[in-house]
Amino acid sequence: MPQLQGVGHREAAVELRRRLSMLVWCGVLFAISVLGTWLALGYARQRQLLDHPGERRSHRVPTPRGGGVGAVIALAVAAAALLARFPEDALLLAAFLASLLLVAGVGWVDDHRPLSARARLGVHALAGVVLAGAVWTTGGGGAMAATAFVAVLVLTNAWNFMDGIDGIAATQAAVVAAGLAAATGGAWTWLALALLAAAAGFLPFNLPRARIFLGDVGSGALGLTVAALVVVAGRADPTSWLLLLLPLSAFLVDTGLTLLRRIVRRERWWTAHVQHAYQRLAARTGGHARVTTGYAAWTAVSVVLMLLIRQTSPGFVFSVVMAWYIVAAALWVCAQYWTRSVASKDREQGWQ
Repeated sequence: MPQLQGVGHREAAVELRRRLSMLVWCGVLFAISVLGTWLALGYARQRQLLDHPGERRSHRVPTPRGGGVGAVIALAVAAAALLARFPEDALLLAAFLASLLLVAGVGWVDDHRPLSARARLGVHALAGVVLAGAVWTTGGGGAMAATAFVAVLVLTNAWNFMDGIDGIAATQAAVVAAGLAAATGGAWTWLALALLAAAAGFLPFNLPRARIFLGDVGSGALGLTVAALVVVAGRADPTSWLLLLLPLSAFLVDTGLTLLRRIVRRERWWTAHVQHAYQRLAARTGGHARVTTGYAAWTAVSVVLMLLIRQTSPGFVFSVVMAWYIVAAALWVCAQYWTRSVASKDREQGWQ
């Protein structure tokens, strides 16, 4: 293994054991997620928890929802195990676990009996307060605690808004988690790997054609976990926050610009719709998998870019991040324009 050259035999053996432990860790949590999703599929069919096609949805057949509970179980097991393994991070890990259960819990209820947007947002805010309080208590300061609160609200809801076509929310969580595993350390690297394994365990049921959806229980939990990892990774210095914006760019740009446009048009921005760029692209190209793959490729390149420039100057990082978001925004505009320009042709071919 070239990476282990130049170190002593003892250090090499320790590193090898660490990597094997990570593989076992990921394998166990992947299996938990797969089993949990499989059980959720049977439960959803039995209880008739189905999302039906409609003008505000991107699928064409009734599909079970709530499959993300398998990923939630895997993440909860991981957090509990890390609490025992890393007592120095016990408060933050406990806060993450409590926030996870809050967000997943309200999502689970909403998957069974739809709740108001205000009720869901209230629970998300409570989860943000819990995580922000732990950040404050562990010496993060007021600005860091406020950032943690905002991150929870933004990313939890971004993952919920962007969970509209097969595979996109879980693949984005997995790719972002891979980058965060390299950007964090200690317990948080292991939690990032847990997110990667949990998301990967759901994907066989959601790609290339969904047999079950994440549901609010899953999409919110994935976003909440990304938020917690981003908060921890960004505690080092302001440059870290800028770098972490790169792998989040696909979801933040599509969510932010779409909601801004709906607000400007005085539409009910909190209600379901199919105006995101990814939704329009999926409808106009006739395939969810293509769009999901495209978004995943963009985020993978973002992760590589983040890792390549993290040792450069803050000014250079700022310039790269700004340029990256300008390009992403331009692509969003192009996607929206293109899908509108071919709409009449698509309707003739049967796309609704």
